[in-house]
Amino acid sequence: MTFWQDIYQAVNGIEVTTVGSIYKLLLSMVLGAVVGFERKRKGQSAGVRTFSLIAMGATLAMLLSIYVPQEYMGLKNGDPGRIAAQVVTGIGFLGAGAIIQMKGSVRGLTTAAGIWMVATIGMAVGVGLYWLSVVATLLILFILVQLESIEHRMSTGGESRIIRVRVGAILHDISGYRKVLRNHHIQLSNFYVEYNYEANTTSLNLVILAHKSIDYIKLFDELSREHPTQAITLANQLSI
Repeated sequence: MTFWQDIYQAVNGIEVTTVGSIYKLLLSMVLGAVVGFERKRKGQSAGVRTFSLIAMGATLAMLLSIYVPQEYMGLKNGDPGRIAAQVVTGIGFLGAGAIIQMKGSVRGLTTAAGIWMVATIGMAVGVGLYWLSVVATLLILFILVQLESIEHRMSTGGESRIIRVRVGAILHDISGYRKVLRNHHIQLSNFYVEYNYEANTTSLNLVILAHKSIDYIKLFDELSREHPTQAITLANQLSI
Protein backbone atom coordinates (compact mmCIF):
# COMPACT_ATOMS: atom_id res chain seq x y z
CA MET A 1 0.00 0.00 0.00
CA THR A 2 2.94 2.28 0.70
CA PHE A 3 4.12 1.86 -2.89
CA TRP A 4 0.88 3.21 -4.35
CA GLN A 5 0.83 6.00 -1.80
CA ASP A 6 4.31 7.00 -2.90
CA ILE A 7 3.16 6.98 -6.54
CA TYR A 8 0.13 9.11 -5.68
CA GLN A 9 2.22 11.62 -3.77
CA ALA A 10 4.79 11.78 -6.56
CA VAL A 11 2.10 12.42 -9.16
CA ASN A 12 0.24 15.05 -7.13
CA GLY A 13 3.18 16.58 -5.28
CA ILE A 14 4.50 20.10 -5.81
CA GLU A 15 8.11 19.08 -6.33
CA VAL A 16 9.33 17.75 -9.66
CA THR A 17 10.08 14.03 -9.41
CA THR A 18 10.91 11.38 -11.97
CA VAL A 19 7.68 9.43 -11.46
CA GLY A 20 5.52 12.54 -11.49
CA SER A 21 7.27 13.92 -14.57
CA ILE A 22 6.80 10.68 -16.53
CA TYR A 23 3.11 10.63 -15.62
CA LYS A 24 2.68 14.22 -16.75
CA LEU A 25 4.44 13.59 -20.05
CA LEU A 26 2.31 10.53 -20.74
CA LEU A 27 -0.91 12.38 -19.89
CA SER A 28 -0.01 15.35 -22.09
CA MET A 29 0.91 12.97 -24.91
CA VAL A 30 -2.52 11.29 -24.72
CA LEU A 31 -4.44 14.57 -24.54
CA GLY A 32 -2.48 16.02 -27.47
CA ALA A 33 -3.00 12.84 -29.50
CA VAL A 34 -6.76 13.01 -28.98
CA VAL A 35 -6.96 16.52 -30.44
CA GLY A 36 -4.47 15.64 -33.17
CA PHE A 37 -6.54 12.65 -34.24
CA GLU A 38 -9.56 14.86 -34.80
CA ARG A 39 -7.50 17.34 -36.88
CA LYS A 40 -5.96 14.54 -38.95
CA ARG A 41 -9.43 13.14 -39.56
CA LYS A 42 -10.29 16.49 -41.18
CA GLY A 43 -7.28 16.24 -43.49
CA GLN A 44 -5.09 18.80 -41.73
CA SER A 45 -1.31 18.56 -42.01
CA ALA A 46 -0.86 18.79 -38.22
CA GLY A 47 -2.02 15.46 -36.82
CA VAL A 48 -1.52 13.04 -33.94
CA ARG A 49 2.28 13.20 -33.80
CA THR A 50 2.43 16.98 -34.10
CA PHE A 51 -0.12 17.68 -31.39
CA SER A 52 1.38 15.05 -29.07
CA LEU A 53 4.84 16.54 -29.41
CA ILE A 54 3.52 20.06 -28.82
CA ALA A 55 1.69 19.03 -25.65
CA MET A 56 4.69 17.08 -24.34
CA GLY A 57 7.08 19.91 -25.16
CA ALA A 58 4.94 22.42 -23.28
CA THR A 59 4.72 20.06 -20.30
CA LEU A 60 8.47 19.51 -20.27
CA ALA A 61 9.10 23.26 -20.48
CA MET A 62 6.79 23.76 -17.52
CA LEU A 63 8.58 21.03 -15.54
CA LEU A 64 11.96 22.57 -16.27
CA SER A 65 10.67 25.97 -15.24
CA ILE A 66 9.72 24.53 -11.85
CA TYR A 67 12.73 22.25 -11.48
CA VAL A 68 15.48 24.82 -12.01
CA PRO A 69 14.65 27.07 -9.02
CA GLN A 70 13.72 23.99 -6.98
CA GLU A 71 17.12 22.33 -7.33
CA TYR A 72 19.58 25.11 -8.03
CA MET A 73 18.20 28.11 -6.18
CA GLY A 74 16.74 26.46 -3.10
CA LEU A 75 13.30 27.89 -3.83
CA LYS A 76 10.48 25.39 -3.66
CA ASN A 77 8.01 27.68 -5.40
CA GLY A 78 10.44 29.68 -7.55
CA ASP A 79 9.22 31.43 -10.67
CA PRO A 80 7.55 28.87 -12.99
CA GLY A 81 6.82 31.55 -15.54
CA ARG A 82 10.38 32.24 -16.71
CA ILE A 83 10.83 29.31 -19.10
CA ALA A 84 7.14 28.54 -19.63
CA ALA A 85 6.44 32.08 -20.82
CA GLN A 86 8.56 31.40 -23.87
CA VAL A 87 6.26 28.53 -24.85
CA VAL A 88 3.41 30.93 -25.54
CA THR A 89 5.65 33.00 -27.80
CA GLY A 90 7.35 30.10 -29.53
CA ILE A 91 4.15 28.22 -30.26
CA GLY A 92 3.08 31.08 -32.52
CA PHE A 93 5.62 29.96 -35.12
CA LEU A 94 4.08 26.49 -35.28
CA GLY A 95 0.60 28.01 -35.50
CA ALA A 96 1.70 30.22 -38.37
CA GLY A 97 3.00 27.16 -40.19
CA ALA A 98 -0.45 25.56 -40.02
CA ILE A 99 -2.09 28.56 -41.71
CA ILE A 100 -2.26 28.50 -45.50
CA GLN A 101 -3.02 31.60 -47.53
CA MET A 102 -4.13 30.84 -51.06
CA LYS A 103 -5.72 33.34 -53.47
CA GLY A 104 -7.17 35.46 -50.69
CA SER A 105 -8.57 32.50 -48.80
CA VAL A 106 -7.03 31.74 -45.40
CA ARG A 107 -7.23 28.17 -44.15
CA GLY A 108 -5.87 26.46 -41.06
CA LEU A 109 -6.87 29.04 -38.45
CA THR A 110 -8.75 26.43 -36.43
CA THR A 111 -5.75 24.10 -36.44
CA ALA A 112 -3.46 26.97 -35.42
CA ALA A 113 -5.80 27.79 -32.54
CA GLY A 114 -5.82 24.10 -31.59
CA ILE A 115 -2.01 24.07 -31.51
CA TRP A 116 -1.97 27.06 -29.20
CA MET A 117 -4.63 25.50 -26.96
CA VAL A 118 -2.85 22.13 -26.78
CA ALA A 119 0.37 23.86 -25.77
CA THR A 120 -1.52 25.58 -22.96
CA ILE A 121 -2.99 22.23 -21.89
CA GLY A 122 0.50 20.79 -21.78
CA MET A 123 1.57 23.61 -19.48
CA ALA A 124 -1.44 22.95 -17.25
CA VAL A 125 -0.46 19.29 -17.00
CA GLY A 126 3.06 20.39 -16.09
CA VAL A 127 1.83 22.23 -13.01
CA GLY A 128 -0.48 19.38 -11.98
CA LEU A 129 -3.87 20.69 -13.15
CA TYR A 130 -4.87 17.25 -14.44
CA TRP A 131 -8.65 17.51 -14.33
CA LEU A 132 -8.58 20.98 -15.81
CA SER A 133 -6.46 19.66 -18.67
CA VAL A 134 -8.84 16.76 -19.33
CA VAL A 135 -11.87 19.05 -19.26
CA ALA A 136 -10.15 21.52 -21.60
CA THR A 137 -9.40 18.68 -24.04
CA LEU A 138 -13.03 17.56 -23.98
CA LEU A 139 -14.14 21.13 -24.61
CA ILE A 140 -11.79 21.34 -27.60
CA LEU A 141 -13.33 18.18 -29.05
CA PHE A 142 -16.81 19.59 -28.44
CA ILE A 143 -15.88 22.76 -30.32
CA LEU A 144 -14.22 20.95 -33.22
CA VAL A 145 -16.89 18.27 -33.65
CA GLN A 146 -20.24 19.34 -32.22
CA LEU A 147 -20.10 23.05 -32.99
CA GLU A 148 -19.18 22.23 -36.57
CA SER A 149 -22.34 20.12 -36.86
CA ILE A 150 -24.36 23.00 -35.43
CA GLU A 151 -22.77 25.35 -37.99
CA HIS A 152 -23.82 22.99 -40.78
CA ARG A 153 -27.41 22.85 -39.57
CA MET A 154 -27.63 26.61 -39.16
CA SER A 155 -25.88 27.25 -42.50
CA THR A 156 -23.30 29.44 -40.78
CA GLY A 157 -19.57 29.54 -41.31
CA GLY A 158 -20.00 29.79 -45.07
CA GLU A 159 -17.43 31.02 -47.55
CA SER A 160 -17.93 33.90 -49.93
CA ARG A 161 -17.59 32.80 -53.55
CA ILE A 162 -18.48 34.05 -57.01
CA ILE A 163 -20.15 31.93 -59.66
CA ARG A 164 -19.48 33.38 -63.11
CA VAL A 165 -22.00 32.42 -65.75
CA ARG A 166 -21.82 33.32 -69.45
CA VAL A 167 -25.10 32.84 -71.27
CA GLY A 168 -25.71 32.94 -75.01
CA ALA A 169 -28.61 35.33 -74.66
CA ILE A 170 -29.57 38.68 -73.13
CA LEU A 171 -31.00 37.92 -69.69
CA HIS A 172 -33.63 40.09 -68.07
CA ASP A 173 -34.62 37.72 -65.26
CA ILE A 174 -32.48 35.61 -62.88
CA SER A 175 -35.32 34.18 -60.81
CA GLY A 176 -34.42 30.70 -62.07
CA TYR A 177 -30.90 31.06 -60.71
CA ARG A 178 -32.25 32.31 -57.40
CA LYS A 179 -34.47 29.23 -57.09
CA VAL A 180 -31.60 26.83 -57.78
CA LEU A 181 -29.43 28.54 -55.18
CA ARG A 182 -32.21 28.42 -52.58
CA ASN A 183 -32.67 24.69 -53.22
CA HIS A 184 -29.00 24.20 -52.35
CA HIS A 185 -29.30 26.43 -49.25
CA ILE A 186 -27.00 29.03 -50.79
CA GLN A 187 -27.44 32.70 -50.00
CA LEU A 188 -27.18 35.13 -52.93
CA SER A 189 -25.49 38.22 -51.49
CA ASN A 190 -25.26 40.26 -54.69
CA PHE A 191 -24.91 39.95 -58.45
CA TYR A 192 -23.31 41.85 -61.31
CA VAL A 193 -24.43 41.78 -64.94
CA GLU A 194 -22.60 42.65 -68.14
CA TYR A 195 -24.42 42.67 -71.50
CA ASN A 196 -22.68 42.17 -74.84
CA TYR A 197 -25.31 43.05 -77.42
CA GLU A 198 -23.02 42.45 -80.40
CA ALA A 199 -22.27 38.87 -79.33
CA ASN A 200 -25.74 38.47 -77.79
CA THR A 201 -24.29 37.21 -74.49
CA THR A 202 -24.71 37.98 -70.81
CA SER A 203 -21.94 37.69 -68.22
CA LEU A 204 -23.40 37.19 -64.78
CA ASN A 205 -21.41 37.25 -61.52
CA LEU A 206 -23.34 35.71 -58.63
CA VAL A 207 -21.83 36.61 -55.24
CA ILE A 208 -22.85 33.79 -52.91
CA LEU A 209 -22.34 32.64 -49.34
CA ALA A 210 -22.11 28.86 -49.33
CA HIS A 211 -20.80 26.16 -47.02
CA LYS A 212 -17.65 24.23 -47.87
CA SER A 213 -19.57 20.98 -48.36
CA ILE A 214 -21.61 22.29 -51.31
CA ASP A 215 -21.56 19.99 -54.34
CA TYR A 216 -20.63 22.53 -57.01
CA ILE A 217 -20.72 19.94 -59.81
CA LYS A 218 -24.39 19.27 -59.21
CA LEU A 219 -25.06 22.97 -58.65
CA PHE A 220 -23.44 23.96 -61.96
CA ASP A 221 -25.40 21.28 -63.78
CA GLU A 222 -28.69 22.68 -62.50
CA LEU A 223 -27.68 26.29 -63.23
CA SER A 224 -26.70 25.41 -66.79
CA ARG A 225 -30.21 24.12 -67.49
CA GLU A 226 -31.85 27.47 -66.78
CA HIS A 227 -30.51 29.23 -69.90
CA PRO A 228 -28.29 28.42 -72.93
CA THR A 229 -25.04 28.43 -70.94
CA GLN A 230 -21.64 28.84 -72.56
CA ALA A 231 -19.43 28.71 -69.44
CA ILE A 232 -19.59 28.51 -65.64
CA THR A 233 -16.62 29.16 -63.35
CA LEU A 234 -16.06 29.47 -59.61
CA ALA A 235 -13.85 32.19 -58.13
CA ASN A 236 -12.95 33.83 -54.83
CA GLN A 237 -14.66 37.12 -54.10
CA LEU A 238 -11.31 38.94 -53.95
CA SER A 239 -10.57 38.04 -57.57
CA ILE A 240 -13.62 39.71 -59.06
